[in-house]
Amino acid sequence: MTTVTSSSNLTESRRARALVTGGAGFIGSHLAEHLLAHGYDVTVLDNLSTGRTDNVRQLASHPRFRCVVDSVANEAVVDQLVSECDVVFHLGAAVGVELVLQDPLRVFETNVLGSHCLLRAAARYQRKVLVASTSEIYGKSDRVPFREDDDRLLGPTTAARWSYSASKALDEFLALAYHRAQDLPIVIFRLFNTVGPRQTGRYGMVIPRLVQQALRGEPLTIYGDGQQTRCFCDVVDAVRAIIGLANCPAALGQVFNVGSTTEVSILELARRILLLTDESTGSSPGGVPGTSWKARESSRSAGISPARENRTLAGETPAFPGLPLSDDSAVHFGEPTTTATPWEERIRLVPYDRAYGPGFEDLRRRVPDTTRIKTTLGWEPRISLDETLRRVVAFYRSGEASAPSPAANSMPA
Repeated sequence: MTTVTSSSNLTESRRARALVTGGAGFIGSHLAEHLLAHGYDVTVLDNLSTGRTDNVRQLASHPRFRCVVDSVANEAVVDQLVSECDVVFHLGAAVGVELVLQDPLRVFETNVLGSHCLLRAAARYQRKVLVASTSEIYGKSDRVPFREDDDRLLGPTTAARWSYSASKALDEFLALAYHRAQDLPIVIFRLFNTVGPRQTGRYGMVIPRLVQQALRGEPLTIYGDGQQTRCFCDVVDAVRAIIGLANCPAALGQVFNVGSTTEVSILELARRILLLTDESTGSSPGGVPGTSWKARESSRSAGISPARENRTLAGETPAFPGLPLSDDSAVHFGEPTTTATPWEERIRLVPYDRAYGPGFEDLRRRVPDTTRIKTTLGWEPRISLDETLRRVVAFYRSGEASAPSPAANSMPA
């Protein structure tokens, strides 16, 4: 067990002590920050396989913070850290579509075995555990919005794409079993597309990937036809929900969706990112220096519009006339224009099978029903998607998002 940063000796006044597994990750680091602001002593446990020390560097000098570099599957370390805390926020997991497809064995070892190790220790000391789960739980169900007690619909076990959903379902079953059998205080929260600064695009996360491409002046890559929709929730709103659930006795033993209910297509998301990155670089919205917004709008009214509704996947009606998805390359949107470069020309469509292999399935819509958490906590998101995107663009432009060190990548899962 390696302790990177240690907290000072506790004062005589007793403070709540929190353990955050996966605390050097995107959501975990924001949660650690907010817990410190709420007066907690915070210990982060992270093996840095996907987390980064840079995410918690700003906390290193805080007298009530420490970061322990080790695995959530290390029973001796977990036992000690759980015994020293009052509440556990369990976010340590293997996440991201690309990682899941590349290393499904690691997904199960980290998500299931690690969670079981932590839950055993929590039961031993009767510590409250907030278990992070995912919207992937619902699989490919087309019954939207998703309610916490809805049936799940998954693909075959031969498709690695569904292993993440299955592993997180096992986490939920284990947590609820400990709650029923040993009266362990448990709360499960299912996150829907949580976004914000510090999120990495390395594992297929769409917003940081598109923002980085836009800032580099590259075409934005969209998988499929871009008409799939998602509901993006700012990490600050998500953390507010998580801390609220930790302090709500009525939440014990329950499962909660945490996310926005405002849908946006991936094409529309890309358009907003291009507008915001163009603003931040001083370029015109059309992407060509000197081209006015009015001129761009004129070209769109002449027939170059992002609102065409006949976009589909390969094998069906082409996304645009003359622009079918090809087997050998990605394609660009739009037609040439002499007055402006419309945003469609700066986007590339890539078929799913080229990105993730044959047989990959994605959901057309992923929308949470947040009635339960709104009724229990009065919680709902406050931060708009555009405000979140502005913060993400500023984060990447500032240079804060440095690449993880080789040492971090070499740490065992």
